[in-house]
Amino acid sequence: MSTERTFTSADAPADFESLLGAYPVRLERFEGPLDLLLHLIKKHQVNIYDIPIALITKQYLDYLDLMQDLDLDIAGDFVVMAATLIHIKSRTLLPRPDPTQDDPDEDPREALVRRLLEHQQFKAAAELLHDREIQRSAQWGRPNGRVADVVGEAPEPEVDVDLFGLMEAFRQVLERARNRPKVYLPAEHISIESRIELLLARLSVTEACGFEDLFADVQTRPGIVVTFLALLEMIRLKLVRVFQQATFGAIRVYKREPLQGAPDFSHE
Repeated sequence: MSTERTFTSADAPADFESLLGAYPVRLERFEGPLDLLLHLIKKHQVNIYDIPIALITKQYLDYLDLMQDLDLDIAGDFVVMAATLIHIKSRTLLPRPDPTQDDPDEDPREALVRRLLEHQQFKAAAELLHDREIQRSAQWGRPNGRVADVVGEAPEPEVDVDLFGLMEAFRQVLERARNRPKVYLPAEHISIESRIELLLARLSVTEACGFEDLFADVQTRPGIVVTFLALLEMIRLKLVRVFQQATFGAIRVYKREPLQGAPDFSHE
């Protein structure tokens, strides 16, 4: 499908302050465009009060291109945010007004920063409540000294991976595949259903595997894309859970017990 960008600064409303304020606060991780922006800011370790708008806009549009390549359902607010970012970028390219004047213009990024900070606060509060709930539901006593000696230091805790974390890992898989020596192979025609069956069979043996291991037996871009879409579908159906150690750490996929009424992908 075409990934031509059709967003222009003219698409952004003049009063994008009110537009940003209209975004509903979403407490689930990485559900909307503000979550993607926070992900990019964290990834590049930039100051949220001094966002390099050109870099973040390019990265944001790259993610939208990838989402379109995967034929994911992109909500309208992702597109509106893209137009807003381009509008802000175009304003930053204009000559700066004299800061000594009585009523200097606001930095075009300030409205976006305020909305991001508000969203970040709500997400932090929601995550804190979630962590406390987990702590209350799973209280662990002091481990037996002998057991602790055998086990050694506790491993670094794993955290759930969000959608954009998965997409970042997927981008790296695509990049490595692009840099491989070109080998002309017959076209791979793999359905998502058959790919799910194969991945579940593999996880039934190993219980868990690394994210990149999922792509070890596919060589072409279509095969890689189908594998990633199969993983997303498996997550949606709660057939697997995906974790990583620390931020942007290695990702591992774990098989879950299928829920009652879930589709059966096992071979007859």
